Amino acid sequence: MGAKGDGVVENAMTVRRVASTAALVCSACIVMIGMVRAEPRAVIELFTSQGCSSCPAADKILGQLGADPSIVAMSLPVDYWDYLGWKDTLALPGHSKRQRAYARSRGDREVYTPQVVVNGTKHVLGNDRNAIERAIALSRGGATALPVTVTISSDKLTVTVPAAKDERGSGEVWLCTVSKEVPVEIARGENRGRTVTYHNVARRWIKLGDWKGSAQTFTVPITDLKGEHVDALAVLLQSGSSDNPGPVLGAALAGLH
Repeated sequence: MGAKGDGVVENAMTVRRVASTAALVCSACIVMIGMVRAEPRAVIELFTSQGCSSCPAADKILGQLGADPSIVAMSLPVDYWDYLGWKDTLALPGHSKRQRAYARSRGDREVYTPQVVVNGTKHVLGNDRNAIERAIALSRGGATALPVTVTISSDKLTVTVPAAKDERGSGEVWLCTVSKEVPVEIARGENRGRTVTYHNVARRWIKLGDWKGSAQTFTVPITDLKGEHVDALAVLLQSGSSDNPGPVLGAALAGLH
């Protein structure tokens, strides 16, 4: 992932300190809205583009898979097809960088749309549901093994990640603001005249911090997370780094309303 221009916030240390102070002063005022403790069987990242004629089928499949509560499904629109005549209205440059980082980590040059990355490791065609299901089955056990807890109150979000099972581990904790459904009328390009609905669209990435294998808790003010069409939050605990991402170790997806 990249810098601020990519739709990515690199560090949330400042907002965590503010949230911690507010919690000490106003803890009696906090009203619990919801808590999610998640151990999903798969995290699916779909790299898609409004300018890709093969992508609408993949966007539909992602929506179907996202209806399964045991799957954290996310749409990551990319911008590298914008030159074909239609600028993707949901794309972030950081999504293109993330996709290329995955290719470097795998040691291949496989960057295409629609591409699904399962649990941060295996990639398959995003419009091939059988291939996605096989990748999920093959990647179970090592990935998404650590339960992530997300608690949403009236004024803050609290994310708790556990210690590594073998007391060793490292990685990063990322928070994404998400739009559950976004219909887009595409006026030009390969999908000209079509209205495509995108599911669980990642709108902004916030790095909560580095994970060193021990249990950690992060807090962010809710006011820092709300935005136009944002109605859900996703959390990823991932080994490696944003430049060299490894397997997803834990994840959660929680609604804001």
